[in-house]
Amino acid sequence: MEIQDKIVLITGASAGIGLATARRFAQARARLALVARSTEQLKQLVDELKARGSDAMAITADLRDPEQVKHAVAETVHHFRRLDILINNAGQAAIGTVAELNPKDFQQILELNVFAPLLAMQAAIPVMRTQGGGLIINVSSMVSKMRIPALAAYAATKAALNMLSDTARVELAAEHIRVISVFPRLTSTDFAQNSLGNQALHQRRRADVNVPVDTPEHVAERILTAAIDEPDEQYME
Repeated sequence: MEIQDKIVLITGASAGIGLATARRFAQARARLALVARSTEQLKQLVDELKARGSDAMAITADLRDPEQVKHAVAETVHHFRRLDILINNAGQAAIGTVAELNPKDFQQILELNVFAPLLAMQAAIPVMRTQGGGLIINVSSMVSKMRIPALAAYAATKAALNMLSDTARVELAAEHIRVISVFPRLTSTDFAQNSLGNQALHQRRRADVNVPVDTPEHVAERILTAAIDEPDEQYME
């Protein structure tokens, strides 16, 4: 897909991969709807992008609230009159062994990592159908294809998101709505600090996992590549 002037909604846009993705898509001349819980951080980002000549708007939303998810998509369409690319990036981990994991933590990340993308897709798909097509990019994780102690809950949510993406890709293909899964590796963000559960355990386990650590900017570049080339799955290589 040609990115210039496309309307792109990015969740979790105030930090980490989402922040880097917002900046990279702005460089590609996309028009952006940026969604996160942090009003002040979003405002600063929008001001930064506008100062560079980009068209961007901020939508404050807690994506664990289904009504706020739907509102974010509706507000984007109301403002820009269409939605070309939905990037479901917001996510969080719950850290703990299967024997000790707090079920309430697991439920919280299910709401953010699985239900929020599903609701955003359900809100975006009718819009994309009406306009003749669109692109949905769901940010998964390589953890969903691994077995890392203490990260079972997070891996399970991303595996669920993978299956939603894989099935939607087949269901929507005839309507020119493409669905892509992006698989970041370990990324140098505040992921661990923002996780629920036993953060110290995650730090110990992470030291045992021998995989490359990417910058958020590298991941953002691969997300942009996915939007342009439209593969079914996008990896970091």
